[in-house]
Amino acid sequence: MNKRIVFLAVTTALLGQSSYVNAAGFQLAEYSASGQGRSFAGEAAMADNASTQARNPAMLTYLEGTQFSAGAIYVAPNVDVHGDLALASPILGPEPMVMNADALNVADSAIVPNFYFSQQLNEQWTWGLGVNSNYGLATEVPDTHPTAIFGNETGITTVEFNPNIAYKVNDAFSVGAGLRIVYGDGKIGATAPGWIDGIAALPGLPPEIVAALPPSGTSLKSMEGDDLAIGWKVGAAWQINADHRLGFAYHSGVKLELDGHASGLLYDGGQDVSIEGYMPLELPAFAELASHHQLTDNWAVHGSINWTQWSVFDELVAYFPGDQKPVGDIDKDLVKEENFKDNWRFAVGTTYQINQDWLVRGGVALDKTAVEDEYRTITIPDSDRLWFSLGTAYQASDKMTLDFAVTYIKAHGDAPINESMTLLDLASVQFDGQASGDVWLVGAQLSYKL
Repeated sequence: MNKRIVFLAVTTALLGQSSYVNAAGFQLAEYSASGQGRSFAGEAAMADNASTQARNPAMLTYLEGTQFSAGAIYVAPNVDVHGDLALASPILGPEPMVMNADALNVADSAIVPNFYFSQQLNEQWTWGLGVNSNYGLATEVPDTHPTAIFGNETGITTVEFNPNIAYKVNDAFSVGAGLRIVYGDGKIGATAPGWIDGIAALPGLPPEIVAALPPSGTSLKSMEGDDLAIGWKVGAAWQINADHRLGFAYHSGVKLELDGHASGLLYDGGQDVSIEGYMPLELPAFAELASHHQLTDNWAVHGSINWTQWSVFDELVAYFPGDQKPVGDIDKDLVKEENFKDNWRFAVGTTYQINQDWLVRGGVALDKTAVEDEYRTITIPDSDRLWFSLGTAYQASDKMTLDFAVTYIKAHGDAPINESMTLLDLASVQFDGQASGDVWLVGAQLSYKL
């Protein structure tokens, strides 16, 4: 436990908290401003600075001497959910009660920092260290919002610590490997929406039903926990010739068991007790095939195909191994079904060296959604995304480079959402709507060669 506290204190100081996801599911892509400038195209085949190890550890062999890189990316999302909620019950009459359930700005802005270090040991070996985040999520609606019964908040924060090693086999081939030491913290909750008070005030409602209805804003289910787990990654690079290079990287999945506690009316029956529990959360494996092509002395193009094994994220189940059990004396509870699928990302970018001091970048990408329309939820309103990025690098001195980038991410069309549930076996609740929005990213990075 002491080791975990020290690890969390150090990494949180470096990273802060990750917020709204900008890749499919709750995956993050904000690990360097240099990569951001080309929409992260060709990352597994690029070696701009020490941040290259975040994607492909084999690319460390392309870095000379000792280098470090540090930066941050500011994430400014504008994500809205529009729709109506229908409440149907015999006590309400033959027609369902329909109300507006729009939820605006469900994701907050955030800063996602990163730090990397690399050191060339000899002509063949280079090692490195990275601290960043590959997954994060923060969505929230008010406690009394009409859709709060489906989930008023969902939060996932991860901090990843990567020691890496790379070996240059010969002038054409390099390989690399590393550890993924991941600290994860998660929270999910649901509250009683405002329309509960309206139902409780209906004339003629049986007293036992009125007594069973909680006041609006009451916590119905809440669970939070954390864990520290380890995965691995491998990479390879093939320098076909002086102008063309391929890179491949694979990052294993990481299985977290978010150990913590559960509370809320549907768990503790209103006794305000904390129930020991844990929630397994598998962070999916992902891979990239990338290329770099130097077309002229000044101009290069890059490309990437990324795959993420999101099919491992099919449901969230809470387990209660302690003596204190939730209402109903249950050992586990299905908190939410997600039914994600594996997804793909395609990116193309370019780099142009204007002169000795200035370089410019650009890139576009299509990030496919990890969820079918029928399974999309309000808490993770995932959809296809289009990326448009511009970036620049300024060679401030022989040893120091400053990178800047800006990205606009647009959700590709409205993403339909349909969620339903049964309330006390007396009423059915259904939300029909769609999610839409966009995100701005602004990144800055300093790289230094010792």
